[in-house]
Amino acid sequence: MTFKMVTRYAHSPKDIQHYDTDQLRQEFLMDKIFSAGDILLTYTYNDRMIFGGVVPTTEPLEIKLDKQLGVDFFLQRRELGFINIGGAGSVSIDGKEDHIEPHDGYYIGMGVKHVVFSSDDASKPAKFYVVSTPAHKTYPNHKLAYKDSIAMPMGDQEHMNKRTIHKYIDASLFPTCQLQMGYTVLEPGNSWNTMPCHTHARRMETYLYTEFGDKDARVFHFMGKPDESRHIVLEPDQAVVNPSWSIHCGVGTSNYSFIWAMCGENQTYDDMDMVDMHDLR
Repeated sequence: MTFKMVTRYAHSPKDIQHYDTDQLRQEFLMDKIFSAGDILLTYTYNDRMIFGGVVPTTEPLEIKLDKQLGVDFFLQRRELGFINIGGAGSVSIDGKEDHIEPHDGYYIGMGVKHVVFSSDDASKPAKFYVVSTPAHKTYPNHKLAYKDSIAMPMGDQEHMNKRTIHKYIDASLFPTCQLQMGYTVLEPGNSWNTMPCHTHARRMETYLYTEFGDKDARVFHFMGKPDESRHIVLEPDQAVVNPSWSIHCGVGTSNYSFIWAMCGENQTYDDMDMVDMHDLR
């Protein structure tokens, strides 16, 4: 089993004015999220979010972070969410086990000492995409079954953005310290998400792009200041960190899905600062 956590630093908008393609990818792209039998995490200084993949095969896997965070155990001062985009599995939370179907999720509150991930079938392992943010209060754990998620159809075929947003961890459903998390699925023949674009300086975001409609498809993730945009090209199961000052929208060469996770001072969706299409550069 490999356990790896890399660090990515926070940046000023002026920094990326000088980045070439390789440096932009090095700073904001997480090119390897899932590896069979391993735990691969990224610690970003943007609101100190930790995110990555846990893929148990023949043995259960547990995230063990203490000295790296200056605490006694991983969730001593943190909350955690996950969504499973692989095969069926289970999670044990301080000894209490729950079965996890594909696309099921979970919210786990601050203070839980042991979170252990398992797969039902090592040849078709679960792929747990996990996100953790700092917390100040313990809120109850919640299993978030895909069949029970709030599905919000959005967009239309004319604008190539017909999609369904599935809310998992959301302030309108139950309280958290700051973590929000969901899963958006674009319908076949659709490629755009979040256009017209916006920013929200009160919270940052990460995106895991997955489940591409074509194996050779790619997604172009746009970021940067509205008048100085940049793009990163992603393959399936890659993720990007999006700072709070940056736009965040994407377009694919086929339909795709993505898991979004946010944290910061604001937990509502009405704080978006919309960008006029004429201001995009």
